[in-house]
Amino acid sequence: MSRRRTLGPKKKLALLVSAVTVAGGGAFVMASTSNASQAPTTKSAADSTVCQGLATALGNNQKFIEGQRADPDAQSEARIANREAVIAEIGLKQKASGCTVGESAQDSQPAQPAQPAQPAPDEQAGGDDAAQNPGGDGAAASGEQVCNGSTVTLSGEDGAPAASSNQFPAGTRLKVTNLDNNKSTTVEVTGVSGSCALLNNAAFEQVREPGKFLIRRALIEKVG
Repeated sequence: MSRRRTLGPKKKLALLVSAVTVAGGGAFVMASTSNASQAPTTKSAADSTVCQGLATALGNNQKFIEGQRADPDAQSEARIANREAVIAEIGLKQKASGCTVGESAQDSQPAQPAQPAQPAPDEQAGGDDAAQNPGGDGAAASGEQVCNGSTVTLSGEDGAPAASSNQFPAGTRLKVTNLDNNKSTTVEVTGVSGSCALLNNAAFEQVREPGKFLIRRALIEKVG
């Protein structure tokens, strides 16, 4: 005949404490996992047009600095200092926009959408310039279309509306049209950059769409 074994008060208390400890530990693990899943995630250039525009602007400025360091002149040190300040400002904008801070277009090249057919220069020349450019300066007629398929972003530099370019010398006048809203601006090239047309803050504001730092569908024309 088997005997039923009973536990003493001390052993019952020890088992109860152990069970509570295990249950509490499990709850802690579950809570930690839940909190981790709710943590905000940063977006990359491939996830957001805003992030892509900022990454492109950062890449353009980094490329410019690399070029100045590879072939310096008397003004290179000042130009580099200016662009480093611009890069710092872009980093703040990336953080505020929930983008990956420090990501540049050189790190991430998301697939570009197919570019729609753009009208030939002679087709543009006969149009009503004021009607084509609401919100733009309307000061220059259409000219020679250049840099087909190029996207346009901003340098982050202040000052009067201007542009920098890796193809056109200072003094060249470029007309940049945002085909998504038909706004345009005509600006003078005042410096060198890593892209065909890199607009400063004032020029970019004249053609941008709210909240965007990149113009995917741009018409760039040389008008002088």
